[in-house]
Amino acid sequence: MRDIQLVLERWGGWAASEGTQVSWNPTSPMFITLLQKTTSSRPSCCDNDGMIIDTAVGMLKKTGRSDELDLIMAHYRYDVSKSTIARWLKCSEGKVRQKLMIAETFIDACILMTEATLEMDYSTRKTIFKKTA
Repeated sequence: MRDIQLVLERWGGWAASEGTQVSWNPTSPMFITLLQKTTSSRPSCCDNDGMIIDTAVGMLKKTGRSDELDLIMAHYRYDVSKSTIARWLKCSEGKVRQKLMIAETFIDACILMTEATLEMDYSTRKTIFKKTA
């Protein structure tokens, strides 16, 4: 089982440096200031993984989930904290976390449905601890 948050963090680094094919138009004024921000010290993924994840993120727009796409792009691609996004949207951080979790689950499901194997799957695997007596 992969940790989708780690996968999206690496995709965000890849998308920030390489660019993304998701046709995302930042209609909200809060995203105008983000367009110039780029950092190269973020963890990234290979091009093959980046394109697979990019396609899954693009499905958010295709299915009409533009609010969730805005959150994914702001948090993972532009590296904006959840608390900052909550202040911009004038809502609680818990609400932002909940919407991000829904979007992350959707993206993970899209990747699972295609049965794609990511090169980073081994390094982003969740560790499940078993309870011992």
